Amino acid sequence: MQKPSIPKGTRDFSPEEMAKRNYIFDTIKDVYRLYGFRQIETPAMENLSTLMGKYGEEGDKLLFKILNSGDFMSGVDIVETASAPSLLATKISEKGLRYDLTVPFARYVVMHRNDISFPFKRYQIQPVWRADRPQKGRYREFFQCDADVVGSDSLLNEVELIQIIDEVFSRLNIRTCTKLNNRKILSGIAEIIGEADKIVDITVSIDKLEKIGLEKVNEELLSKGVSPSAIEKLQPIILLSGNTQEKLDTLRRELASSEIGMQGVEEMAFIFDKINLLSLKNEVELDLTLARGLNYYTGTIIEVKALDVEIGSITGGGRYDNLTGIFGLPNVSGVGISFGADRIYDVLNQLNLYPENSTHATDVLFVNFGEKEQDYLLPIVTELRRAGICCELYPESAKMKKQMTYADNNRIPFVAIVGENEMSEGKIMLKNMQSGEQELVGVEELRKILD
Repeated sequence: MQKPSIPKGTRDFSPEEMAKRNYIFDTIKDVYRLYGFRQIETPAMENLSTLMGKYGEEGDKLLFKILNSGDFMSGVDIVETASAPSLLATKISEKGLRYDLTVPFARYVVMHRNDISFPFKRYQIQPVWRADRPQKGRYREFFQCDADVVGSDSLLNEVELIQIIDEVFSRLNIRTCTKLNNRKILSGIAEIIGEADKIVDITVSIDKLEKIGLEKVNEELLSKGVSPSAIEKLQPIILLSGNTQEKLDTLRRELASSEIGMQGVEEMAFIFDKINLLSLKNEVELDLTLARGLNYYTGTIIEVKALDVEIGSITGGGRYDNLTGIFGLPNVSGVGISFGADRIYDVLNQLNLYPENSTHATDVLFVNFGEKEQDYLLPIVTELRRAGICCELYPESAKMKKQMTYADNNRIPFVAIVGENEMSEGKIMLKNMQSGEQELVGVEELRKILD
């Protein structure tokens, strides 16, 4: 018999692991709500027409496609599609699993535009799927935790999202660096080096700088038809050093002849001016190599790296001015971020940053000695639960050792023991499972201890 397994790039999560993940989700949700964001959900699958063409050529290849129901090959011309796999895919598949939450959100905004009050601030925490090659920190199924604002051009939205990033990672005790860039600056750079029509090729390539190095980036640019002289002009700009103000001053000089480039520089200057007023706890820097090869970013680009763990970006996002226009609602600007919950989970595990109480679900276990004790304890357990205290009554009158082992295995911090003597006195023997200490308490006193 074949052993059961799961697809590569996916994971099971135990109760303890889920408690850790919920700690992350709850932290992010609390901060989102603090800033006035409201939750929505969208289906796991979308029409392929919604998804295709929104993530660039590389992104389209990573879409999980769902076969049509029934005889999916019905009506397919085998000869016509034999040499065109992409054509075959469109014939036998009309739906796909969502690649991210941003494109479905744009679809949602267009479909519900008459019910939405703009600017619309939404957050969404759901799984997404990518047909990627699994490796450390990269999964085929993973959760994203998005927050977006649509219907506002104000750069204060970017400032607020950067505050949210700082607040979330401060609460999680993860030291981070938030890297910022602007797609308009990249467009300006492409313009002044004489390759304005190759902006997508340039951004996709330089986005790989950290991963493959400068030499490989230059080789890739050359293979995409960027001229050697343009590549040479590009070098000092993408390797620009100095503090933020020095970088902005240099860019103002270098991009002076590019209107769109200067617009990007001034947008970055505005954001950094406001950030300097906020006393953020984590680092924020301008990084001209940050490009994020997604076609829909048009302004600010955001990416967050953990400083104490070698892993990919743990949060990303940016400004997208034209995304809803694809679905028939032009001139609606949006900006958003997405926390990568699975990578944050890995970071917290590696650094052992979970609070002690984040992995236990039950506060106290009541030992079961028999039916008489059950009848005595059921009203007490009910009263404690109504008071918000998580408690369990062991379901069987098993041996004491078995019940105590259950409490240990499930990291339950307290065990309540009630026998004939305790019942006659109206008391409970409470044992601290960490220290081993025991004390006789009343129900009200027990509530105060566990509260």
